[in-house]
Amino acid sequence: MDTAEDYGVEYGDEFDENREFVTFDMAGERYAFPMRRVQEIIRMPTVVKVPLGPPSLEGLANLRGRVLPVVSLRRCCAMEPTEHDETTRVIVVDGGVPLGFVVDRVSSVVSIDPQQMETADAVQATVNSDVLVGVIKSGEGGMTTVLDVDRLIGSQFTRLAEKRGGRDTSAATRLAAEDDAEAELDDTLELVSFAVEGQEYALPIDQVQEIVQAPESVSHVPNAGSRVLGVIDLRGRLLPVVSMRRVFGLPVTPLEPQNRIVVVSIDGGIVGVVMDTVREVLRVPHQLVAPLPGVVAGEGRKTEVESVCRLEAGKRLVSVLNVNRMFDSPEVRNEIADYRREDEQDMIDEPEDIADDDGRGDEELFVVFRLDDEEYAVDVDTVQEIIRVPEALIRVPKSYAFVEGLVNLRGTVLPVVDLRTRLGLGRTERDERQRIVVLIIGGVRTGFIVDSVAEVARVGRNVLEPAPELSAEQARVVSRVANLPEQQRMLLLVQVDQLLAADQADQAAQLCGDVTGDALVGV
Repeated sequence: MDTAEDYGVEYGDEFDENREFVTFDMAGERYAFPMRRVQEIIRMPTVVKVPLGPPSLEGLANLRGRVLPVVSLRRCCAMEPTEHDETTRVIVVDGGVPLGFVVDRVSSVVSIDPQQMETADAVQATVNSDVLVGVIKSGEGGMTTVLDVDRLIGSQFTRLAEKRGGRDTSAATRLAAEDDAEAELDDTLELVSFAVEGQEYALPIDQVQEIVQAPESVSHVPNAGSRVLGVIDLRGRLLPVVSMRRVFGLPVTPLEPQNRIVVVSIDGGIVGVVMDTVREVLRVPHQLVAPLPGVVAGEGRKTEVESVCRLEAGKRLVSVLNVNRMFDSPEVRNEIADYRREDEQDMIDEPEDIADDDGRGDEELFVVFRLDDEEYAVDVDTVQEIIRVPEALIRVPKSYAFVEGLVNLRGTVLPVVDLRTRLGLGRTERDERQRIVVLIIGGVRTGFIVDSVAEVARVGRNVLEPAPELSAEQARVVSRVANLPEQQRMLLLVQVDQLLAADQADQAAQLCGDVTGDALVGV
């Protein structure tokens, strides 16, 4: 990282207003910012692309734990963009929140005599530039154009300019509304359902830490027990992995791309359980959940099934498992304990004061998916189901450009939206990794095509923060970010209820009402 010291000035110096300037080059010309507005100078960082932002936005970067919007100063000044190289620098300025401007090269920090400055008033009538502060004249006849930081920000990022003026309260209002919504919990049982050998089971969501894609292989351990497959590395921690098939006494099959590892909490630790597939998140009213009949449970050791959910008028039965019963054998507990690091106990034990909450404590649970090379996430409670993209969709004339069509989802008409198009990204060819994430928006089930679904991740609330509000549309749709510098990741959290505007949601509802399931037979 370059600092102001590298250009001859220390941060602790006191500067007179408009006496010291950071000079830099763009397209062969020299420009400057007032030094008092410059926080630091850094090399071009890795950025996360943000949809629906201004054209000048390069993306978001992590700057020592802070989310830093990075913008192209060339684009702000209507210049042709250029490739970044070793001389490219980002000048971080104070814009109400930190904001980084990408420049071709930083030259120096200069201190000038006031007589060297020609104010913008003298040339403004001719050049008609609202981002020009003035011109610094040098003795050799050269000139350096001084740019107005606030007007540059305001011209591209109205939301940031409003925030700097103290007039924007939308983020706080939105977050307060989200907190109110969380407080209004329905009397339902939250479950994660999965399939093993074609049968559907579920686990209470408060016992699920996260869901990750199975690796190509698991490190086998010599003399491992009958249920323990081995260990995997989970972000620097060794995680013992067992097979749900072995738990049920079924033949173990090789790991495949559709397999998922469900990380669950058990007394004294965590363990990963390999499932054939993870199907969906269910919210089931308690009246539809019944204990397993005693005649089925039998005598002796208790069965792993604790209760049964009766869904779709009893046509769909989902067996709810009890994690501790799955691993109630002392031998299995000992096997699992052998593969845990000694320091893991302190990391995973939950404080007693949250033992009676929803099991998430100071964390939130998100479904993470990818568009291009970026990771997005939606609250797991909004996800009804994740399905494959069918070979064909029924096109709907005169619909929104981002509406791909309709599919028949078990007799229900499901409108499908291309999320790439909705977020202003380019379309791409269909492939096997794409999935439809089914969400409920305004009481209507709507499917969104994503490039791939990565995982279900637990994220600490301490790393969640409002996304920089770089445009009105972006601020509505991408409301927060999860900044995970230790994992070198940044998740863009999508506000589900903003994916479809009110009129768009009405049209989706009308599509469901106008098209019958019979019209979709064969999709």
